[in-house]
Amino acid sequence: MSDDNKDLGDDLNDMLGDAKDGAKKAADKVSEKASELADDAKEFAGQAKEKAAEFADDAKQTASEFADDAKQVLSDGKNVGIIAHVTIIGWIIALIMNGSNKTEFGSFYIRQMLGLSLIGIVLGWIPILGFIAGLVLLVAWIMSLISALGGEMKPTFLLGAQFQEWFKGL
Repeated sequence: MSDDNKDLGDDLNDMLGDAKDGAKKAADKVSEKASELADDAKEFAGQAKEKAAEFADDAKQTASEFADDAKQVLSDGKNVGIIAHVTIIGWIIALIMNGSNKTEFGSFYIRQMLGLSLIGIVLGWIPILGFIAGLVLLVAWIMSLISALGGEMKPTFLLGAQFQEWFKGL
């Protein structure tokens, strides 16, 4: 039996050696795979940084273009001319906006709307004439708004040229 035990011991030692070798090979494979994954992760992180930098550059460019477009829109005075047509509050807002960035277009429609508003207030006190004047002023207001929307500086058909002369200080 001692030979049998010795053979069993040898077989057991061989099996343990094989198991150790297998475990070492498995550990080496795991280590190798972990290194590959780490390299892939580093590469992916590098690509992500590049993409993030490209996105940030694109966002900065787009924001810059938007700011330039907004400056251009505000500088042409068309908005001021349109806002001047929207009630007395709109006229006041347009007057303030035009004060900080004065444009000929904005000033033109501020003067037009001031004249139409003053005529409406004065003639509004006369009963029948006030109603008729109100309708005529409504038509003049609509025509003026259409001209402002179209970017044209057309005086109103009533006293538009006189409004420009009378209120040239605005």
